[in-house]
Amino acid sequence: MMEKITVPFVYGDGVGPEIVSSMRLVLDAAVARAYGGSRKIEWLEVLAGGKAFDLLGTCLPEETVEAFRKYGLGIKGPLMTPVGGGIRSLNVALRQGLDLYVCQRPVKWYKGVVSPVKHPENVDMVVFRENTEDIYAGIEWETGSAEAAKLWKFLRDEMSVKTVRFPESSSFGVKPISKEGSERLVRAACRYALDHGRKHVTLVHKGNIMKYTEGGFKKWGYELVQREFQEEISSGKLVVNDLITDAFLQNAILKPEAYEVIATMNLNGDYISDMLAAQVGGVGIAPGANINYDTGCAVFEATHGTAPDIAGQNVANPCSNILSGVMMLDYIGWKEAGRLVENALESCFASSCATPDLASLMPDGRPFGTVEFTRLILERI
Repeated sequence: MMEKITVPFVYGDGVGPEIVSSMRLVLDAAVARAYGGSRKIEWLEVLAGGKAFDLLGTCLPEETVEAFRKYGLGIKGPLMTPVGGGIRSLNVALRQGLDLYVCQRPVKWYKGVVSPVKHPENVDMVVFRENTEDIYAGIEWETGSAEAAKLWKFLRDEMSVKTVRFPESSSFGVKPISKEGSERLVRAACRYALDHGRKHVTLVHKGNIMKYTEGGFKKWGYELVQREFQEEISSGKLVVNDLITDAFLQNAILKPEAYEVIATMNLNGDYISDMLAAQVGGVGIAPGANINYDTGCAVFEATHGTAPDIAGQNVANPCSNILSGVMMLDYIGWKEAGRLVENALESCFASSCATPDLASLMPDGRPFGTVEFTRLILERI
């Protein structure tokens, strides 16, 4: 019997429709090639962003969130950030609404892609970035507001805080880091490492300065490891260590081969993910996923923005979305199809074929439009 899986998808804004269309064609071809027609993806369009607002008057309909929850899976293009009040970020709202507490970003180099570092082939890491706490909690008050004044009064009078240099002109933010949130993130990173033959997990934090938030992340992470992974630690199957964020950012350039799985908080993870992506060619080829390993729900996405300045010009790079699709295939166990896509992409890059953003950096690079580059991938599959 044919095995079918329903995948809700969002075209997104800006270049979203172009790169999502490319991704769907590529994944369909790889699945057909790998399984001879015995497996198939049934695509279900759901709305978010500008299209949703135009049709339904809301940027993130509950029906879309419910579809991702019902099928436990989804993929999307980049989404606009709404102007004005309400939702700060559609991406953040979706992650928090579904409690997708892991932002997973694998980073590795593909032969033929130009990199600013000498040995990009040494970069092969998977970042586990906490996706619901820290700055994603969105707790802050603007300078001059009644709320900022009220908070400062409380800090000064009730908490005896004296270290705010210019309180009258300060904005304030609160950075929540919880034991539960830290534990489930570190647990997911350790399980991933064991399941994927990766021995080292590094907890990255700034606990030397923020002793109770980022220091708590480190402390709770080690406690979790000692409690739940003692056998794996004792046998040498798993090694867990930690590193201050600024030291990691330096070491990740000087000796990236020393790191395999990174577990960190939200803001650190944002910096780390994009810095690592730059080492292998940029966010244009950086995939991403938002996952709740307890419910199993996962939403995959391009990691770059909407790029409205090039939308509709047939020059957008679809690789981030395509590789996010590869992550989705791996997640559901259709790994053979995923390898076909990766091999086809690397074949294109090795022959200096790419969209203009990557081709312009390649010696003898041959630029192809989004549609034409997608055809090249399909031919190689």
